[in-house]
Amino acid sequence: MKLLKIALVIVLLASCKDKVEKKENMTAADSHSKIEEKKEQNSPFYVGTYTNGESEGIYEYSLAEDGKLSKEKLVAKTENPSYLNFSADKKYLIAANELTEGKVSSFKILKDTLEFINKQSSGGMHPCFVVSNDEGFVLAANYSSGSVGLLKLKEDGSLTELLDVHQHKGKGANKRQDGPHAHSVWLQPTQNDVIEVDLGTNELWFSKLNSETNKIEPKSNEKLAIAKGAGPRHMAFHPSGKWAYVFGELNNTITVLAINEAGEFKVESTISTLPEDFKEENTGADIHISSDGKFLYASNRGHNSIVIFKVKDDGNLEVIGHESVRGEGPRNFSLSPDEKYLLVANQYTNNIISFKRDINNGLLTYVDEIKAATPVCILFK
Repeated sequence: MKLLKIALVIVLLASCKDKVEKKENMTAADSHSKIEEKKEQNSPFYVGTYTNGESEGIYEYSLAEDGKLSKEKLVAKTENPSYLNFSADKKYLIAANELTEGKVSSFKILKDTLEFINKQSSGGMHPCFVVSNDEGFVLAANYSSGSVGLLKLKEDGSLTELLDVHQHKGKGANKRQDGPHAHSVWLQPTQNDVIEVDLGTNELWFSKLNSETNKIEPKSNEKLAIAKGAGPRHMAFHPSGKWAYVFGELNNTITVLAINEAGEFKVESTISTLPEDFKEENTGADIHISSDGKFLYASNRGHNSIVIFKVKDDGNLEVIGHESVRGEGPRNFSLSPDEKYLLVANQYTNNIISFKRDINNGLLTYVDEIKAATPVCILFK
C-alpha cells in the first residue's frame, strides 16, 4: 500500500510539472507572437542622408501605431543617397547618389536589409531625384548640370548603363537661376508622359518616354513657364486628375495648375506658404497631398514649418495653419501609409519629427522626435 501511495505521488508531481512546462511554453509562445504582431503593426521606413558627417548611407527606422519613432539600423552603406524611390514592383530600391559625378544605385529589398546590386552614371552632376515607371525605366534629375538621365532596371534589378540624357537650356531671373537646374521628375498616369521640373530655367518641361528607342522625347508643348523667379522644385497631383501643385523654392509659393481633358496644363493661381508677418529668409522644399485630395502640405526652410492648406472644390488653396517642425531645414517629409501621421526630416538639426494628422481637419499634433544624421528623404516600405 505504501509503495502504491508513493507511485501516485510521483505520477501527480510529473503531471503538475508537465502542465507548468506547457503553460510556460505557451506563455513564451504567446509573448513571442505578440512581439511579432507588434512589429507587423509598426510602419518601417527608409531614411536617405548626406554622408559628409556622421551618416554612412541608408537607414531603417520604424513608426509605431502610437506615433513613436525608433531607429532600427544601417541597411546600406552608400555615398550621399539624398533621394530614394522604389521600382514599380517594390522589389528594388533606387537611390540618387548626389555627387559631382552623379550616380544611381540599385538595391534588392530583403527582409532585414538592402543588398547592393550595382551603380551607374546618372548622366550629370548632383542628382537629387529619381523615379521609376512600370516598364522599369529610371529617370534621374541632375541638379547642377540641368539634365535628366534615363536608365532601365533589368529583370534582376541591375541598372543598365545610361540610355539617354535630356539636357535643359535657359535661365531665370533669380541669382540662383544662372542656368538649368533640374530638381525633380514626375510620371503622369500613362507612366510614359513625363514632367521635368527645372528650378533654373523656371519651367516645367514636358516629354515622353519612347520604349522602342529608349529615348526621352520632348513634346510639342515642350515647356510651361512659372511665375518669374519662382524656382519650381517639387510637385503634387490632385487625385481627381484635374489639378497639380508646384512648389516654388525661391519665391515660397504654390502654383495651382488646372489640367484639361487633353492633359494640358494652365496656371490658375498662386499662394504664399509663409505667414504675412514673416520677413526673414526662407526656401521652399517638399510638397504632398492627402489621398482624399482635401489637404495639401508643404515644408518651409527658414520659417521651419509645415504649411497646411485646405483644397477647395475648385482646386484652389486656403491656408489653415502652420506647424513648427521643431528643428531646422525640413528638406523632406512624408505621410505614413495610413496617413494618420506625418514625418518630417530636419536636415540641419539631425532629427526626425512625428506628427499625428487629423484626417478631418488636416491639422498636425506633435508626437515624437528621434535623432538622425543629416536626414533628407523619408520613404515608407
